[in-house]
Amino acid sequence: MYIITFLILSLVSIVYLKLADKLNIIDKPNQRSSHTVPTIRGGGILFVVAFFLYQITTGFTDTYLSIAVLLIATVSFIDDMVTLSAKIRFPFQMVTVTLVIYQIGLFNLPIWIPLITIFLGTAFINFFNFMDGINGITGLYSIAVLIGIYIVNFNNPIISNKLIVYELLALVVFGCYNFRKKARFFAGDIGSISMALILAYMLITLFYKFESPIYILLFVVYGADATITVFYRAMIKENITEAHRHHIYQKLVDRTLLTHLQVAALYSVLQLIMVAFVWLILPYPIEIHYIFTGIVMLFMMILYVFIYTKMEKKS
Repeated sequence: MYIITFLILSLVSIVYLKLADKLNIIDKPNQRSSHTVPTIRGGGILFVVAFFLYQITTGFTDTYLSIAVLLIATVSFIDDMVTLSAKIRFPFQMVTVTLVIYQIGLFNLPIWIPLITIFLGTAFINFFNFMDGINGITGLYSIAVLIGIYIVNFNNPIISNKLIVYELLALVVFGCYNFRKKARFFAGDIGSISMALILAYMLITLFYKFESPIYILLFVVYGADATITVFYRAMIKENITEAHRHHIYQKLVDRTLLTHLQVAALYSVLQLIMVAFVWLILPYPIEIHYIFTGIVMLFMMILYVFIYTKMEKKS
């Protein structure tokens, strides 16, 4: 079945490449872009196709999750073509996160828990989207996170390992067009936001079922960069919803000899190292989880501030 799925996704990628070219779904470079030539966007539609191929095999058992993915993918694809304002995007994102946590079962808890989760989930998918700025970073980092989820979920599966594999297959096909010096296409909002919503579903499920903070570390590399950048932009009174070039990964590309793919690989390797630590700490008592998570998050924040300061001096 996985071979058939891979072949279907490969065919979809070829069809989309030709269709997007005809419809002029093109990402044209500007002063904030990391690319220099017009490139087809929306290749992340493969992640959505993989999700629904999985749902077909299960008879659409995850009804609310399926509605959420379809809704966010549709809005994000429209955004890729005509650029929607944040006032339009955010309400839809909050609705989709609400559907996801309803699917998980969080509304059985005191109301403040789902409300906070809706806020954090919406922030999560936007942070993930903000990080999609250079070739390979969304694809390679998503692979690292999904491998982490697969590992911690393997012995006591509460998330379908089949869904994880389907998304990994989509990322491999996507990588054939994106993991290169000059990408054939980008993920676009349909890719980065849809993938973010699927990852949010998986991570929130892990938090809910196991009641441990350690699963935050499955996203800590992206999370540290995105969080520090948002705080920095708030301090200098920039609009945090607009495009910019303040992320650490952008500065590494702009002010060092590292290429897009090298920086993307660096983030992914760091995340895989974190996955290894999570796997080693999981058997220990929950108190150790809290202590270890706090130490790692503090270390990552200090590390990113240090790197950010170094990069600013290079400017």
